[in-house]
Amino acid sequence: SKRRVMDSSPRNTMTTTAPRFSELKPPLSEDIIEALDRSGFEFCTPVQAKTIPLLCSHKDVAVDAATGSGKTLAFLLPLVEILRRSTSYPPKPHHVMGVIISPTRELSAQIHKVAQPFVSTLPNVNSVLLVGDEADRLLGIGFQKQVNYIISRLPKQRRTGLFSATQTQAVQELAKAGLRNAEKVILRPESKSKTPSGLYSEYLKCEADKKSSQLVNLLIENKNKKLLVFFMTCASVDYWGLVLSKIPTLKSISFFPIHGKMDQKARNKALASFTEASSGVLLCTDVAARGLDIPGIDYVVQYDPPQDPNVFIHRVGRTARLEREGRSIVFLMPKEKDYVEFMRIKKVPLQKRKCSENASDVIPIIRSLAMKDREVLEKGLKAFVSFVRAYKEHHCSFIFSWKGLEIGKLAMGYGILSFPSISEVIQDRINIVGFTPVEGITFEDIKFKNKSREKQRQQNLLARKEKLQQEKREKGKKRERKAVDDSNKASRKRKLTKRQRQTIQTAKDEEETNGDYGLLQKLKKGSITEDEFAKRTGADDFV
Repeated sequence: SKRRVMDSSPRNTMTTTAPRFSELKPPLSEDIIEALDRSGFEFCTPVQAKTIPLLCSHKDVAVDAATGSGKTLAFLLPLVEILRRSTSYPPKPHHVMGVIISPTRELSAQIHKVAQPFVSTLPNVNSVLLVGDEADRLLGIGFQKQVNYIISRLPKQRRTGLFSATQTQAVQELAKAGLRNAEKVILRPESKSKTPSGLYSEYLKCEADKKSSQLVNLLIENKNKKLLVFFMTCASVDYWGLVLSKIPTLKSISFFPIHGKMDQKARNKALASFTEASSGVLLCTDVAARGLDIPGIDYVVQYDPPQDPNVFIHRVGRTARLEREGRSIVFLMPKEKDYVEFMRIKKVPLQKRKCSENASDVIPIIRSLAMKDREVLEKGLKAFVSFVRAYKEHHCSFIFSWKGLEIGKLAMGYGILSFPSISEVIQDRINIVGFTPVEGITFEDIKFKNKSREKQRQQNLLARKEKLQQEKREKGKKRERKAVDDSNKASRKRKLTKRQRQTIQTAKDEEETNGDYGLLQKLKKGSITEDEFAKRTGADDFV
């Protein structure tokens, strides 16, 4: 039988039949072996054992391995060794010797931290962390162009490794463009599932207006564990982070929201606090789905299935890492049930979990919170609208049908008080059956609990009221001025007609006289006859 080295320390948990880092060929330098030992790494994971020798033998690699399989060291160690053996070493000032591209700030920071003990073995070489525009998916729409541009600026004589847990079309295209005669390394569990071998994955099918109650029940059942809860939008993370922390039965649980629109310091603080906590819930978007290695994640909850089904693998891969055990669950509404079969075909089997009959209805609690605090009211509306619009962009629209969305029940599940006006809903005539508005409330009277925010709101309301009154006064003045102008114009028109009547007649008389005088001169010169003169001056009318 195989003896496993299993503990909670950083030391890797591999079977004793796995090769040691010190046994790899070509051999790693003594400095690297010592750094590995100080960091608690002795045995290689399968992806490390396969990949490190290839890269160190000057071969490009395209690696497809499950999340949590040890890919980070699989590219960091060869990078340091290649730099050490490079003819350009030691480098000149400001010489860039290696580049690692990753999709999110948090993952970049994690890789940078892991790299320090190994890069420090290279005198005169520093590692620098650079972050800017980010995408939850590195090869997502609008980001692949930048990746290709970076590759085009790199030296042609280089070693390149491409590492992913999902071999999408975009990844394959990048491999063709950036790698030369690459060795393919494909490592999957014996079950041929794309998820980690220690992961138990479930799905929970429930009505849209029951989802929030089922989530709260699940959190209560796992209050002493570390969970990740994924939502589709940043606004949803903000809203549920606020609401869940205010539900009485969840008071003992710490919640840490994180998403791409948060200030970077706030993101770092939330992630660090959750990492250090012995239990708690990280509420997140897909910004936390890629590559993050947070110790001790017990449960991954997908409250909203991802827009891109390939992201599913990355989400659940935050638990059951390095042969540990973990659980995951995805919430599905009844009309989304075909997602289970779809994921099975993609080699992601899901087991059925029944809705808890003990789950208390939390909608009255959430609505009560919204009526007492305007922050809950406004964030709930924003979250709901953002989800509706994101749902319309699902990649699997044949499963997540926009027109099949039971939007009324969904709104109830969010605990909003009144159904908002959403242009897409109006335009497509989506039915809101299942939604019951709260009657007898004046929304303008709902105040912020935060006194400074409420003071600012009152000032804004007063300013808006004064502005409306000013605009009303201006409109009144404009109407008055217009009435006066119209009256003056009519009056002037009447006066001018009276005064100018004689002037106009005089002008006509002069015109006629001038005309008659000209004809008289022509008569005297013999240019016209007396008959013609009489006819043209009208004199014959008197004959």
